[in-house]
Amino acid sequence: MNKLPPLPVTKRYVLRLFISLKHITANVIDRKTGRVAATASSIEKSLKDEFECGRTCNTKAAATVGEVLAMRLKVDGLHQEPIYANATKEVAKKGFKIENKVWAVFNALRSHGVNLQLDSDDQGPP
Repeated sequence: MNKLPPLPVTKRYVLRLFISLKHITANVIDRKTGRVAATASSIEKSLKDEFECGRTCNTKAAATVGEVLAMRLKVDGLHQEPIYANATKEVAKKGFKIENKVWAVFNALRSHGVNLQLDSDDQGPP
């Protein structure tokens, strides 16, 4: 029996955010291989020491995570590749309390030259 070739992935690189009360992690997933192409997190020692997140991780920390991720994407040569994100879906995971953090990451990525593509139903920062 012949195997069918894999279906083409239309949105190859996808941004996923994990936001808790204390930390934020941003991953760019390569859907073709199923692996993390680049990541940045407030848990990393270099970032953790910069912030006093304590019980809450603020939008400044989220923006810095976005900046670090953008730099890592540039080093890997992925900043010009379209990276897809869905703000509505990311906010729906935890509720509107994290909306500013989500947009802080998105804006940091865009301002550092990453080709971030938002889904058409996303409005913009509040």
